Amino acid sequence: MAGPTSERAFASRSTVLGIDPGTRRLGWGIVTRSGSRLVHVAHGVIAPDVDTSLAERLVVIERELDQVVSDHAVGCASIETLFFHKDAQAAAKLGHARGVALLVCARAELEIAEYAPARVKRTVTGRGAADKEQVAQMVRTFLSLPSAPASDAADALALAVTHLQLVPALLAASKARVAAISRAATSPSRQPRLGR
Repeated sequence: MAGPTSERAFASRSTVLGIDPGTRRLGWGIVTRSGSRLVHVAHGVIAPDVDTSLAERLVVIERELDQVVSDHAVGCASIETLFFHKDAQAAAKLGHARGVALLVCARAELEIAEYAPARVKRTVTGRGAADKEQVAQMVRTFLSLPSAPASDAADALALAVTHLQLVPALLAASKARVAAISRAATSPSRQPRLGR
């Protein structure tokens, strides 16, 4: 018996919205799976006017990201997790942008996955310490783009690629666990022999 990670459920989530949060530039990218290939759908950067207040920028991010979700049939979102930041104020602002992105995705009833920056870099480039240029070039290669996207959009596309690369492995592991549990439940149990 298949659980919530069944193949049908996976197929409905095979178009992923990657989000690289930021209050000045929020990158987004959409990637879908077609057979064994990953296919670029769209990408962009939401860049509110930096001369406006943080609250006004968050409103712009919410409105424009909501439009992206409405315009594309995405099944889930892949968002960068918070990471240690030396500047507490910058980290707090990043957290606000993440919160808005999480709200938009939750309101649209998208499944949400979160990945650390090092995990994304390792999945896309093979190195957890890769720089933004390396990530952008590998995204261009993965998705057969004519040129590397802007770094914020490239990071968002890398998040979507990471999710699509990791989910089949997670699905296979889940299927193996279900099969093992099923075999254990249906195998004849050894009854202890009663002594005379």
